[in-house]
Amino acid sequence: MVSGKESSQLFNDLIFPKLFQTFRMSIQPTKLIITIVALAVICLAGWIMDFSKTVVVERDNEGRIVETELKIYMTDSDRNEVLSEIEKLRQNGQRSGVFSTMWHFAAKKFHGAVDSVFAIDVPGVVQNIADYFKAVGWAIRCHMVYCIIFFIIMLAVISISGGAVCRIAVLQFARGEKPGLTEALRFSTKRFINFFTAPLAPIGIIIFIGLFIFLLGLAGNIPRAGELIVGLGMPLALFAGVLIAVIVIGAVAGLNLMFPAVAYDGSDCFDAISRSFSYVYAKPWRMVAYTVIAAVYGSICYTFVRLFAFLSLWITRWLLQLGLWVDNGSKEVNKLVAIWPKPEFRYLLGSSSPATTNWTESIAAFLLYLFLLVVVGLVVSFIISFYFSANTIIYSLMRKTVDNTAFEDIYMQFDEAEVESTASELLPQEEPPSSESESKQDESSSEQ
Repeated sequence: MVSGKESSQLFNDLIFPKLFQTFRMSIQPTKLIITIVALAVICLAGWIMDFSKTVVVERDNEGRIVETELKIYMTDSDRNEVLSEIEKLRQNGQRSGVFSTMWHFAAKKFHGAVDSVFAIDVPGVVQNIADYFKAVGWAIRCHMVYCIIFFIIMLAVISISGGAVCRIAVLQFARGEKPGLTEALRFSTKRFINFFTAPLAPIGIIIFIGLFIFLLGLAGNIPRAGELIVGLGMPLALFAGVLIAVIVIGAVAGLNLMFPAVAYDGSDCFDAISRSFSYVYAKPWRMVAYTVIAAVYGSICYTFVRLFAFLSLWITRWLLQLGLWVDNGSKEVNKLVAIWPKPEFRYLLGSSSPATTNWTESIAAFLLYLFLLVVVGLVVSFIISFYFSANTIIYSLMRKTVDNTAFEDIYMQFDEAEVESTASELLPQEEPPSSESESKQDESSSEQ
């Protein structure tokens, strides 16, 4: 018969109590501050870069976007038909930015994926994720320079903010500590190169290996001898293809573990890649189970946070409407309706635009829009915080399973300093000879 202490230990060994700590860890104010500032920097960079207005769109009479080249690209039509439709749109359409186009598309697909999770519609979840990556392919293919610049900026910001959030999650989960904002940022900035290069290293390795296959293809253009070279080099090319496949699978499945590896063990980029790959290939089904549980639990937590934000906005607006009942200057709509559209659960900012009629209402609507953006930003910040916190816990669980390393065994910044100081203390220190001993030695030498 199992005792109460043994059953409690058995329950603690399960993954559920560990992963269910993620919500409490994700709503910590320090993490939300870091993520919302990072989100603001990324959005500001995208907004500035959108002044280039390289995306072709079509608007209706009210100025709303009804057609984009991304929407045409996402159709399953023939490639030539898609290109011709985009070309027609370029002749008559207007312009918009890549960031704003991708932001609205990604938000739509994210909500679709969350709805599919609750509907237990696995194909729907897969389809929404696949559509998102297809849209990323459109951005890279049609706006490559923009994507490269924006990706570098975004990765730099995420390296600092995500590294700090992972470090806070490590100390919370492993030791129950709550490090400060400056301590977490100091750690991520010192390890910035490792955080920044960890996601890029697999791409570099894939390009390096793929270069061999590319050169083999170039050699195939040589008359008569080319096909022989390709035939003889095919075994090496196939081996290179297998390596690329292994790296791609490991990078996609283990990408979420790279930042926690640096935050937990102080790893460099190659050690982070090695750990993430080894954990994925050593226990693949356990990794899948952890990820699925975290995704389902995260969807529930996100719905709760969004519901909380919606109720906060709805209650605030309802109470304001009780006191603000007069019409605006044109007496067409209520003054509050003119400056603050009614929020909805799916559209916290409101599905319609403000119906302002004078400059004071325009200023008020703009201020309200900024405050509402902060609320929406906090919801998105929670998603980012949950993502890094959950993956940190998953990394610790995988490390415990594969390497049998205790949760409390983490890298501390002062470890290296202590090792150096201890080593210096253990070295024998010779004291310089005193002046008296030197004089005695001189006297003895003179007597001799």
